[in-house]
Amino acid sequence: MTPAHDDLLEELRPAAFGIAYRMLGSVAEAEDVVQEALLRVHRALERGEPIESPRAYLTTVTTRLAIDELRSARARRETYVGEWLPEPLVTDPDPAREAELADSLSLAFLVLLESLSPEQRAVLLLHDVFDYDYPEVARIVGKSEDNTRQLAARARRHVERRRPRFEPSSDQRRALAQRFFAAAREGDLAGLEALLADDVVLQGDGGGKVPALARSLHGRDRVARTLGAWIRQAVRIPGAHLRQVEINGQPGALLLDGSDDLIGVWSVDVGEGRVSAIRSIVNPDKLRHIGTVADVRALLRGR
Repeated sequence: MTPAHDDLLEELRPAAFGIAYRMLGSVAEAEDVVQEALLRVHRALERGEPIESPRAYLTTVTTRLAIDELRSARARRETYVGEWLPEPLVTDPDPAREAELADSLSLAFLVLLESLSPEQRAVLLLHDVFDYDYPEVARIVGKSEDNTRQLAARARRHVERRRPRFEPSSDQRRALAQRFFAAAREGDLAGLEALLADDVVLQGDGGGKVPALARSLHGRDRVARTLGAWIRQAVRIPGAHLRQVEINGQPGALLLDGSDDLIGVWSVDVGEGRVSAIRSIVNPDKLRHIGTVADVRALLRGR
């Protein structure tokens, strides 16, 4: 394996991770898939196989491995304790980034993809997000072109039916999120409630490891009461604070203790001038890639 090949594979790694993460909704699983895919490409190059496009070859291997992994991951998720949410990514605001790529990274979009079959998910992502044409997608997933088009059409209809009708600008999202998190920091429950949509949804993922919602809550009153309870609980933790960041290309925050260890991640969806969804991820297994994770149970016991 030449140094040039090593450099090429490292250059292709981010694109492969982008596909694997959107397919799986898991940082750890995506990294495993990408590592295995890179290893297979490495071996193929070492054997001198005629690879016309290493990028296309890596995309094919990554996608097929991700489809297989998603099938087994879904079996595991059927026994998951509580509601399963994707692992969050802390992303850097980038005005030059294409909006479509940012939206396809959002937790809301990844949750929508969970309702698709692995093949539908792959075809939709490759064609609609990563701009592969249908003949290329068909070769990657090992289907006929007609079948690939049908898979994409069904997946697209399913996703579009559940997408929000109104998509605010990034500036609108950012401004409303700043007001939301400011109210949370100040314990302004009335201010928080005023920012919530009537049909707001609150989701939590603790994975049975730490206290979290067992199922989604719907409606302004119920969500506001629960947020109020969470804020009162957080006040009991010495030095607990929110640090506003971008989560998967959308407004969010890290909930940290006094040592800046991570307690949880919040992601906020904004639509029609109100907060339409809040996702709280506190399962420590889904946070370790972000930083040191706090012992939440010990914190709540006051130790």
